Amino acid sequence: MAGTGTTAEQIPVRVFGGPTALFEYGGLRFLTDPTFDAPGDYPIPGGRLTKTAPSSAAPADLGRIDVVLLSHDEHPDNLDDSGRALLADVPLTLTTPEGGRRLGDGAKGLADWETIELDRPGGGTITVTGVPAIHGPGAREEVEPLTGQVVGFVLTGQGLPTIYVSGDNASIDLVKQIAERFGPVDTAVLFAGAPRFSVLFDGAPIVLDSAQAAEAAGILGARRVVPVHYNSWSHFTEGRDELVAAFTDAGLAGRLDLGDPN
Repeated sequence: MAGTGTTAEQIPVRVFGGPTALFEYGGLRFLTDPTFDAPGDYPIPGGRLTKTAPSSAAPADLGRIDVVLLSHDEHPDNLDDSGRALLADVPLTLTTPEGGRRLGDGAKGLADWETIELDRPGGGTITVTGVPAIHGPGAREEVEPLTGQVVGFVLTGQGLPTIYVSGDNASIDLVKQIAERFGPVDTAVLFAGAPRFSVLFDGAPIVLDSAQAAEAAGILGARRVVPVHYNSWSHFTEGRDELVAAFTDAGLAGRLDLGDPN
């Protein structure tokens, strides 16, 4: 499904499966949550995650990556072995404060509303703001001990569209806070998929479900929504069909852009 308006033409977004997407912005090339390992089982504390489909590209196919926007480093469906290897060749990884300490050289953690200025190749700067995210339903102090820190990002710059990358966020209240500061946004890269685990939060989604993603799009005034994090893993319980249905029901189908898979 093609995006509408000039924004989609100016900022193409390539999606590769899971949470991984690539876009060029202000002359820099940004990659979200790199995951390129093969399908199979991946251990997590107390269990495993199962990847069901391969990524549509390999790291060697991507070309230059200037910045990785990493919502968190603790789960293999957001950063896997091949993703970690890729970070060594990327000048800057922006992530959570705790993740920045764990990853070390080349990584910087961003606290809520903290900014970093990046130099554009042709002059000028891009501002990346770390924005709050909660990886599950409920208050942060109740969720983070179970699922860890997560961060989202907003990208702005003179003469550039505003881009929001949600990360693994489940909180509509936080989306409202972000919209108050930055809305309307031109492109929202929304992590969705309604991942659930019966042992966590009574099986409630730990990232936005499809209806919440459509609600978030409306709150943000997003001119285009590129969903990610809704396929390729067995714990994602809602996929493309549910997203299309939810955005259609909300009267926002024209804003939904399922990305360029090539």
